Amino acid sequence: MLDANFNQIIDMIERRKNNAYRKVNEEMILLYLDVGKFLYELIENGSYGDKITTKAADFMKTNYPSIKGFTKRNIERMVQFYKTYKDDEIATPLVTQLSWTNNLLILSGSKSIEERHFYLQLLLRKIIQKEN
Repeated sequence: MLDANFNQIIDMIERRKNNAYRKVNEEMILLYLDVGKFLYELIENGSYGDKITTKAADFMKTNYPSIKGFTKRNIERMVQFYKTYKDDEIATPLVTQLSWTNNLLILSGSKSIEERHFYLQLLLRKIIQKEN
């Protein structure tokens, strides 16, 4: 009987692990938005030209090889991600609740703001249902 009650401890652990995962994911998405914004503004200012993503990827690979996820392609996605959502007050809080992979799928597969909003909200509903 007592062992069954201890299962509540496992439930607490799992709930906290899930909360920690969501917080880490949120911070990662915010980082990618910040990096995208930083590079987007450098591109817009014209100081570095369109090779900025290559230069940033090379810099990261040379100086911080242990930090993963900063390939040229992924950095280009960060810039596109920021550019797409920078003025979107509806989507910006939603994107931090999804994984980078899901965000990229929506970003690449949606042709309009309305379509992006639809898929963001749909995925979030599924995540909430899964948790409950």
